[in-house]
Amino acid sequence: MVNDTSVSLTTPVMATYSRFPVTLVKGKGSYVWDDQGNQFLDFTSGIATCNLGHVPDPVKEKLEEQLQNLWHCSNLYNIPNQQQLAAVLTANSCGDQVFFCNSGAEANEAAIKLARRYANKVKGSSSSLVVTFQQSFHGRTLATLTATGQEKIQHGFAPLMPGFSYLPFNDETALEQLTTLKPAAVLLELIQGEGGVIPANPEWVTKLAQICKENQILLMVDEIQTGIGRTGTLFAYEQYSIEPDVISIAKGLGSGFPIGAIIAKEEAAKGFEPGSHGSTFGGNPLATAAGLATVSHIIESNLLEQVKGKVDYLDQQLQVLKEKYTFIKEIRGKGLLKGLVVDINALDIVQKAITNQLLILTAGPNVVRILPPLTVSKEEINEFTASLEKTFQSIEKGA
Repeated sequence: MVNDTSVSLTTPVMATYSRFPVTLVKGKGSYVWDDQGNQFLDFTSGIATCNLGHVPDPVKEKLEEQLQNLWHCSNLYNIPNQQQLAAVLTANSCGDQVFFCNSGAEANEAAIKLARRYANKVKGSSSSLVVTFQQSFHGRTLATLTATGQEKIQHGFAPLMPGFSYLPFNDETALEQLTTLKPAAVLLELIQGEGGVIPANPEWVTKLAQICKENQILLMVDEIQTGIGRTGTLFAYEQYSIEPDVISIAKGLGSGFPIGAIIAKEEAAKGFEPGSHGSTFGGNPLATAAGLATVSHIIESNLLEQVKGKVDYLDQQLQVLKEKYTFIKEIRGKGLLKGLVVDINALDIVQKAITNQLLILTAGPNVVRILPPLTVSKEEINEFTASLEKTFQSIEKGA
């Protein structure tokens, strides 16, 4: 019936996700609750999205204020929140101009379009090639899944978009191909999140940045998962002593409110001009209110200085578990983006953790991904450790 608004357990949502048997209805800080009133410690942060925890008060207050004034207006008009957020992002990055969109995939789409148009319209180059890396993940749109260096993500979507080439990650010798390929841009993650929480080698990144600069190749860094404080600095690139030409961000930018952006240096930004790119909802008053409140709070509260101690304590706890459980082979990652490499099925650990009121993730078949909010407390880390150890013990007994 057209006018039937009732909801049942068989609501016709497309089966694009393998969902866990949990229905979440409420969240606050590091915790979420299901529809049965069960409380879970959330060390997924909505996949690196709720960096200030669930429903953070500074963001909630700004959204409630904005809800009373204006929800949407076209980008044909000036939007104060958008301009203020762009000013904060450029003041705290190496970039000069910002384009707002609605998601990480759209941010990477914008970066790819900017790279191609900059090469064509500004440099007068015929190259439209964008080089990415094996095991990368850049999104689910047709262009960004093509940019993603994983066949499982691309499966069934042929023909893929032309104009992409993939090099092995952290391989210095492979970088020499860039001088032959002469791409318009290189797009990389400094930590491959979905690909297994694999950090880029600093020396490799330095060489890559040098080659890009010498050959006038745009260096574009995908900070969708690593940005907005996740790795201990506002952006992960700050830890690699490089200055990207383009930075793509999303996830943590709006504390769960849909927003994405690219931050570009002035020269790269010349690739866009009025009419060359756009977004109906990108940078709308509500989204940018959430983004402005999120980023401003992280900076003004000096939160990232506090995160350093939390990272050290979490690392200590994970190391204790590694020494105790032989199936943990490696701990990797940066800041509060951690990966436990295990020689058993990571999904089994994640599913068992749910029964112990703990939410964690996988990053491939043999990596457990851990993403607590930046606001996590020492007591919550202790609770996490206890729940994870209980999970490990039950798995050992079952084995």
